[in-house]
Amino acid sequence: MMKFRFRRQGADPQREKLKQELFAFHKTVEHGFPNQPSALAFDPELRIMAIGTRSGAVKIYGAPGVEFTGLHRDAATVTQMHFLPGQGRVLTLLDDDSLHLWEIVHHDGCAHLEEAIHFQAPSRPGFDGASGLPSLAHITVVLLVAAGDMAALGTEGGSIFFLDVPTLTLLEGQTLGPDEVLRSVPDDYRCGKALGPVESLQGHLRDPTKILIGYSRGLLVIWNQAARCAERIFLGNQLESVCWERSGHTVVSSHSDGSYAIWAVDTGNSPTAQPTVATTPYGPFPCKAINKVLWRSCASGEHFVIFSGGMPRASYGDRHCVSVLQAETLVTLDFTSRVIDFFTVHSMRPEDEFDEPQALAVLLEEELVVLDLQTPGWPAVPAPYLAPLHSSAITCSAHVANVPAKLWARIVSAGEQQSPQPASGASSWPITGGRNLAQEPSQRGLLLTGHEDGTVRFWDASGVALRPLYKLCTAGLFQTDCEHADSLAQAAEDDWPPFRKVGCFDPYSDDPRLGVQKVALCKYTAQMVVAGTAGQVLVLELSDTPAEQTVGVASLDLLQDREGFTWKGHERLSPRLGPLPWPAGFQPRALVQCLPPAAVTAVTLHAEWGLVAFGTSHGFGLFDYLRRSPVLARCTLHPSDSLAMEGPLSRVKSLKKSLRQSFRRIRKSRASGKKRTVAGSKLQEANAQLAEQAGPQDVEVTPVQRRIEPRSADDSLSGVVRCLYFADTFLRDAAHHGPTMWAGTNSGSVFAYALEVPAAVAGGEKRPERAVEAVLGKEVQLMHRAPVVAIAVLDGRGRPLPEPYEASRDLAQAPDMQGGHAVLIASEEQFKVFTLPKVSAKTKFKLTAHEGCRVRKVALATFASVACEDYTETCLACLTNLGDVHVFSVPGLRPQVHYACIRKEDISGIASCVFTRHGQGFYLISPSEFERFSLSARNITEPLCSLDVRWPRGATHISHRSRESPKLSQANGTPGIILAPQSCDGSPDPICKEADTPEPPEAMLSPMSIDSATSADTTLDTTGDMTVEDVKDFLGSSEESEKNLRNLSEEEARACAILIK
Repeated sequence: MMKFRFRRQGADPQREKLKQELFAFHKTVEHGFPNQPSALAFDPELRIMAIGTRSGAVKIYGAPGVEFTGLHRDAATVTQMHFLPGQGRVLTLLDDDSLHLWEIVHHDGCAHLEEAIHFQAPSRPGFDGASGLPSLAHITVVLLVAAGDMAALGTEGGSIFFLDVPTLTLLEGQTLGPDEVLRSVPDDYRCGKALGPVESLQGHLRDPTKILIGYSRGLLVIWNQAARCAERIFLGNQLESVCWERSGHTVVSSHSDGSYAIWAVDTGNSPTAQPTVATTPYGPFPCKAINKVLWRSCASGEHFVIFSGGMPRASYGDRHCVSVLQAETLVTLDFTSRVIDFFTVHSMRPEDEFDEPQALAVLLEEELVVLDLQTPGWPAVPAPYLAPLHSSAITCSAHVANVPAKLWARIVSAGEQQSPQPASGASSWPITGGRNLAQEPSQRGLLLTGHEDGTVRFWDASGVALRPLYKLCTAGLFQTDCEHADSLAQAAEDDWPPFRKVGCFDPYSDDPRLGVQKVALCKYTAQMVVAGTAGQVLVLELSDTPAEQTVGVASLDLLQDREGFTWKGHERLSPRLGPLPWPAGFQPRALVQCLPPAAVTAVTLHAEWGLVAFGTSHGFGLFDYLRRSPVLARCTLHPSDSLAMEGPLSRVKSLKKSLRQSFRRIRKSRASGKKRTVAGSKLQEANAQLAEQAGPQDVEVTPVQRRIEPRSADDSLSGVVRCLYFADTFLRDAAHHGPTMWAGTNSGSVFAYALEVPAAVAGGEKRPERAVEAVLGKEVQLMHRAPVVAIAVLDGRGRPLPEPYEASRDLAQAPDMQGGHAVLIASEEQFKVFTLPKVSAKTKFKLTAHEGCRVRKVALATFASVACEDYTETCLACLTNLGDVHVFSVPGLRPQVHYACIRKEDISGIASCVFTRHGQGFYLISPSEFERFSLSARNITEPLCSLDVRWPRGATHISHRSRESPKLSQANGTPGIILAPQSCDGSPDPICKEADTPEPPEAMLSPMSIDSATSADTTLDTTGDMTVEDVKDFLGSSEESEKNLRNLSEEEARACAILIK
């Protein structure tokens, strides 16, 4: 007899309204350093900085919390960026020779970055009406003149075109061709038949009619655009860049042979001149080109010369350097990644006689470095944001919510002692434009990132700016082979050039075994566990003072002397012996070494009991770090788990076994499919008949679930421990509760141990002599042997148990110990709730009814209502291998909402996802950037800022918001909404005449109206496959919706016609 489940007709409107008040999906902010930067700009009036990337992104930064982000429609590289001073507008040049004007506009008191118009350079000759002029083929350089109202475009053909910036239209009759320049140049100054591409354009600070033109073949011309003549002419070597000093009396040029020259402009009536100074700083041997040079004047007469490149080609040609020269002081800033661009923060007021630079900002391929030029020694300024998350590759991450104020202050203090200046550094940070309108966060959030070099970094994730707080280094506890090599490198370093290592990006790991795999932090006791690649598990405790102490080392054999297994992977790390000095911060208290030294796959800490549990691919162990003694070791290996003995760093793989297992699965699936063909066809016929009898509008029949093949018990790596969990619950009987430990493996096995934890003495520092005991209470084997992703115990009210110390210190509501507890076991294929202590199935939800949908990340989160502050719900949030986020009720496991979050091709992004306790999440969209998203309608962290801009008289906003189009792929390829710009294509903007047209209301841009597929009232039906009836219903609803839309548009058109009459 077949059983069918029928659902209630329709949806509950009250529940749908409540879901809209609880859940909403937003991608809010991108933390970290932009991936693959390609351009840099700075507005000295507004004190804001812009960075363009190779993917077409535009990011503008001001004071901490002031951020604006835009994305070009075409995924082209941003090659140049130029601010219109004080206007909040930025002009970008892409590598496809298109120009785009962006502006910061205010809506409802908050500022947003929008693209106004764009211009595509025409390629046909004679565009400006002058016959014989070359085409505007490839734009090499852009210069804003006349306070940003006009732009000069230098091209590869040597011509200079002029553009009206507000409308992005070419100005006819003002094009400056190379022939016109050659007529003003003496014959002996003509370098060949052509001048070459325009390499540099510089404007005069006080006289906008004068332009300094630099051609690649070495000719420099000061051109008077009003008089259409050359005032000064200089000839040097092959040109790389030019800088015009603010008074106009000095010109500095850099060249491809590693030299730079200083030219005096006022040299009498002669139209030509020779350089007053020509030098090769790192000569006399052949040097690389000086790509960019800056001259900054000082009242003391000791002017700054700052340039990039110019290093000796043979000895240091592979170095990435920026040199700072002042009088006799030369410092060669040595970076670990390529220099993109740099600028100085100095006075730009015309009445000031000198520049007096305050800071130097250098944009590198992997980080941003700012130096304080007013402090002796030119120290680096700690960045309050844009810190390189990937200074060493990120290997794991974790989030800690609601950090107590005392612990927060101690972590900040430890971080300040690590650097000579405070980590906040907001007072000396030179980029301070805009105002952060966001309210002060009600709670502090920590983001912990583990890295390949053995460090754990603490980040302030409370707001928009991800601020570095503290760095924990674990490599000092172990002996590595890098120390001798480092000492030899230091000894071999010469005194010339005067290198100075700057920046923190260091992608090279001294030893891959140092990599951090798992971290856990107790925010109430300031105790922490860090587990690594070579099976090392460190228990640390926060200390406010430096100390010198010996770390106790214990080993735990997880194989338990099982025969037939030989470890073929890497060796364990050798700890240092004797007392070791430790700075203020987290200091190690105990070191547990797992044997074999495989990578730790799971770890959990219970500071109230003084226990830490950890697991590898061989088994799991329990350690009492108060008594520094092992409690339990359990091997989870299957007899055929030979791959688990090879380790992640071993290249030895059993290819024959993998192929053999694959063919076995194929044969099993074919055989089982033949046996079930007849029964399956009869079942489908019966389902179709019942569906026809009932009618799709009356009841909804649960579709037939996809058949899932049971996983073989001898699958490779089936013994990997995926999750560990501590809970005070009922395991032995329903009358007595006590400490328990739960472990889930890759083969679908769940082990539950009852723990006997003696009460700690007053103060909790030491435990009585009686040891902790662990007894196996329950062992559960899931039917399909799917890997267990997470385990959580629910109290009598169906709520998750509080964290250690939360209930005992009255920091959270005490759990209900009167009603029956339940355990929620989340595997890759389904969620299932079992009653305790009988461990009988209560309810379940099979997510893998969808083809290929597997659970990757799971977390229990609390969602607060936007309508009522006191109403909250605890739900289960999960991320699948398709990149979708699903939210389920607890303990009923009813689907609430689902959203498309990450591209399914972005495997690293899915693997790096971390959920928070309040409905937010982080995932890596690049090695250096975290994307932050929110599932909560109430708890949203997004930029809210304003900027005081100075609009020219008569200027109007020219951005248009009437047309919307899907956002193109970012680095992460996630969908969103971008406003479609209006193209000019060299002609007057046809829409600029309609600038007075009222803009559509802000409500049209709400997430609910933009993307109905991700709205909060969309529920998920994952109980079976799609049937023909479902397709018919969908097509019918689509046709009906289109008909309604047509009728609605016709009614709107009639209404508009009436209004016009």
